[in-house]
Amino acid sequence: MSTYLLGLGALIAFAANSVLCRIALHTTTIDPASFTTLRIISAAGFLSLLVVFRSVTSTTPAKHNTLAYLWQQGTWPGVFALFAYAALFSFAYIELTAATGALILFGWVQFTMLAVGFYQGARFSLLQWIGFSIAVAGVLALFLPSVTQPDMFSAILMAGAGIAWGIYSLLGKGVQQPLLMTQGNFLKSVPLTLLLSIVLISSWSIDTTGVLLALASGILASGVGYAIWYAVLPKIQATEAATMQLSVPVIATLGGVVLLHEPLTLVFVLSACAILGGIFLVLKPSFNKL
Repeated sequence: MSTYLLGLGALIAFAANSVLCRIALHTTTIDPASFTTLRIISAAGFLSLLVVFRSVTSTTPAKHNTLAYLWQQGTWPGVFALFAYAALFSFAYIELTAATGALILFGWVQFTMLAVGFYQGARFSLLQWIGFSIAVAGVLALFLPSVTQPDMFSAILMAGAGIAWGIYSLLGKGVQQPLLMTQGNFLKSVPLTLLLSIVLISSWSIDTTGVLLALASGILASGVGYAIWYAVLPKIQATEAATMQLSVPVIATLGGVVLLHEPLTLVFVLSACAILGGIFLVLKPSFNKL
């Protein structure tokens, strides 16, 4: 059960990322490249300091405190998947509404992770298929009324973000040291995001609020959240991980209600019940084994 509770914490962090990004890009002057750069650098810095702190307070050899050791962590496939997700996600939301973006993002996350999971031999029982269908129907009911005709380029960017995040999640299945892997992936993403900002230097725009939101997204929602997610992934199936992420739109929408004073509607309540109930049916066989 602790695995699923940790998973819930990671899902809350994912939802917080969506809310923070949405607030930053729509209520402040910060540009997507700067938001992404600050998000990745702050996450990399926080995680690196955390790794060093753990090393200092343990019996780990001193060499584990060096920059060379920190740089050796992570994998390049994970780095490129993480950077692609973070960058494409930010730029896609310039033109997409929250509902349209979420529907495209999670559609491609589901497709990517389920396709790989089924290819590797995972299968849903009839009850799990019913649960998954109910959860998907809940997501559609939640977002379809607000979906608008998307800008094609932005829709492609968000689809790419969904595929990248699906791949990044799948890469976490074999991770033995989730904190070190997450720290390394973020640290190696720093040069990529700096290059992105340099290329787009003409569009630089930041303000205090935007910077603070990007730092919160990096340190808390990304650094902590992604490390927890990588700790959870080796213990659950890819199909379960994909289904669990259907709860993120519910959590993000609830965050909008609390933080942005968005209305709490009957449609949201019913959709949330359908999504969470469907997820429970998918995870029920695993709960029965606890």
